[in-house]
Amino acid sequence: MKMKINVKALSCFLLISFSTLISCKKDFLGQIPDDNLTIDDVFKRQVYTERFLANVYSYIRSEVDNNTENTPWEGLSDEMDVTYDDYPTYAMNTGNWDRNRGSYNYWAHYYRGIRNASFFLQNAIPGRSADMPDQLLKKYRAEARFLRAYFYFMMLRQYGPVVILPEEPLPIDATIDEFSLPRSSFDESVDYIVSQIDMALPDLQEPVSDINNINDYSRMNKGMALAVKSRLLLYAASPLYNGNTDYAAFKNLDGKQLISQQYDATKWAKAAAAAKALIDGYPRYTLNKVYTNGVLDPYASVKNVFLEIWNPEVIMAKSSDMFSADISGSPRLGAVANSPGVGGWHAWGPTQSAVDAYFMANGQSPITGYNPDGSPIVNPSSGYTETGNAAAATKYYDAGASNMYVNREPRFYVAITFDQSKWLNGAGGASITNPMTISMLNGGNGGRYTGRNWSRTGYVTRKLVHPGTILTTSGGTVQRLEVKIRLAEIYLNYIEALNEYDPTNPDILKYLNMIRERAGIPQYGNGGLPVPTDMRAAIWKERRVELAFENFRFFDTRRWKIAEQTDGGAFYGMNTLATTRTDFLKRTVFETRVFQKKNYLWNIVQTELNADKNLVENPGW
Repeated sequence: MKMKINVKALSCFLLISFSTLISCKKDFLGQIPDDNLTIDDVFKRQVYTERFLANVYSYIRSEVDNNTENTPWEGLSDEMDVTYDDYPTYAMNTGNWDRNRGSYNYWAHYYRGIRNASFFLQNAIPGRSADMPDQLLKKYRAEARFLRAYFYFMMLRQYGPVVILPEEPLPIDATIDEFSLPRSSFDESVDYIVSQIDMALPDLQEPVSDINNINDYSRMNKGMALAVKSRLLLYAASPLYNGNTDYAAFKNLDGKQLISQQYDATKWAKAAAAAKALIDGYPRYTLNKVYTNGVLDPYASVKNVFLEIWNPEVIMAKSSDMFSADISGSPRLGAVANSPGVGGWHAWGPTQSAVDAYFMANGQSPITGYNPDGSPIVNPSSGYTETGNAAAATKYYDAGASNMYVNREPRFYVAITFDQSKWLNGAGGASITNPMTISMLNGGNGGRYTGRNWSRTGYVTRKLVHPGTILTTSGGTVQRLEVKIRLAEIYLNYIEALNEYDPTNPDILKYLNMIRERAGIPQYGNGGLPVPTDMRAAIWKERRVELAFENFRFFDTRRWKIAEQTDGGAFYGMNTLATTRTDFLKRTVFETRVFQKKNYLWNIVQTELNADKNLVENPGW
């Protein structure tokens, strides 16, 4: 006898987490008018099977929309500050973060996605559907398997070792003993995720050849799978997880070691090989380049990576429902808050150290370090100076802009709104050919005012903003994708891993220079600059600049085990209280942050620990 099942009950059954049954508004079954469907009925029909898979896709989180209101990675890194002190990032940065804080805890979220993917694999099986071709079902099953692997990776990067659930979802009436599963070690977790990616790969669609409709570009494909594998293995090879003796006592209740205590150089080799497999296997992916009259335009090339839908650099991107081409531009980067005709949220400010990280136009770093009082150690050969002002305007800034911002590399002007910079579009009564000049002074059109939408650092991020964005009551954002993975990251993954185990390999310089060439700055070696004596530092610098404000810095400083140096202490910006330019252009502490060793891994909330008696908390919490 076939069991009839109420749709709402089945939805909740699918969404069970370790700790609770939740409301089920996301589940596709709520869209089905017949609430007496059997499980057989659902997976006998292609349309219902596809809706179920769409629900699994829905667990891919947006990590730019409203930024730190929903996603903390930028606001908790040394790359950015969020002015709003009612956002959790403010309290967490200043030390108000204990094991009971549930902010940005995605443990249950991803386990729901994992459970739904497993349920799909268990039930969407060959021969069950009356109207779905077997080849299509194989592809859908591969997508579900890869999505499950992706969700595990997203947990791994935040929490460290994860609990690998049984292939067959646990029943709703499972006992607490059956739910009480221990964490797998970090290496076991990585091996499992890799095995699932490798199992899915043969049946995933090709990045282009199998795609006939742009609405399918967001579906999981072979390029995406290889890209996630590249990032996963890079993280696994990094110091936080590879022979980290700080975690010698990090064990399960039965004494099982959760982080390997022996350094293994072959992990870097595996990471390099994974990145190279994507680079060599899919030459269709290329760095996005824009040419004007046959000449490379670095500014447009870098900017358009995030604005031109499915340009050749984009490997993985999220759209609003994962099956359409566009999503809204992120309002957190929208416009100049205190300017008429523009509007927007202007409270996401790059830190001074993030601004300092950008190279000069001659390809050299302007700042090589900081004195104990926070003053910069200037690289004299870079040409950088903090005295004087620009005598003439350029397309990036007006005359009178501080020389701090003059002769910087194109990526700087793509990413940073600074005092006397020019706005992106013709809003506020200006025109595209005569853009508005931004004043970041107290009371200026982009500066501090009586409202809340201003930046405490004196800078604002603009990297992901479309030039057509106007956030007023009569305007809106321009549609675009949320780029998750792009080729420049894969190049950087490859050379970082390669440098750690084969430092004389010529590919290191080759791919590093490919990124610099697209960025419009001199290359190392024959490109005009000497080859760096510290290649690791050079790669880290390039990674910080190229991937700035894309949610990498938080994880990079942790996996490199440098967050204790980068994420605590005094944080600087400009003097946003000042009403004169002379006073404004002074490095000023806007916040003193607290970073503790426990912050390398996220806390697991008590409700999850209570629900799984074999689940151990992360060290220090």
